[in-house]
Amino acid sequence: MIFDATVEGRTIRVEVRGGDGRYSLSLDGSPLEVDLVPAGRHFASLLVGGESHEVGIEKGQAAVVIHLRGAAVSVLLAEASRSAPAPVRGTHGPARLTAPMPGRVVRVLEAPGAEVAAGQGLVVIEAMKMENELVSPRAGRVLEVAVLEGQAVEAGALLALVG
Repeated sequence: MIFDATVEGRTIRVEVRGGDGRYSLSLDGSPLEVDLVPAGRHFASLLVGGESHEVGIEKGQAAVVIHLRGAAVSVLLAEASRSAPAPVRGTHGPARLTAPMPGRVVRVLEAPGAEVAAGQGLVVIEAMKMENELVSPRAGRVLEVAVLEGQAVEAGALLALVG
């Protein structure tokens, strides 16, 4: 998953790979390995560069607030694909919307037969304690929705077809 995070006025491109508590991150191109263990509804234990950190996490309307070492840092998140949908190769045949990482389907936003615009939300999945709205790669009609709400999906799983 790739998204932009704005922290204290600075925007950082964040790329996340992995799952099951072990993640490889790229922060503006700098690699970082992170182990994450949930420690309650709004808390997590992180192991970053051999150092352990206990963090509190609050999800607000427009931002996530991270509490670390007595400080609160507000982080605005924007899914990179939302601002610039991935280009579709060719114009013939259906475009596939696939899961960028393992997760659980929280909501299906459009049904088969619906007309959608490029960049319009189709499916919301939860991964790494965050909800991610996945968008249509192009304008067209939803031909198939291949998942149900509550369903677990693996990275690369087909979520929907748009033709």
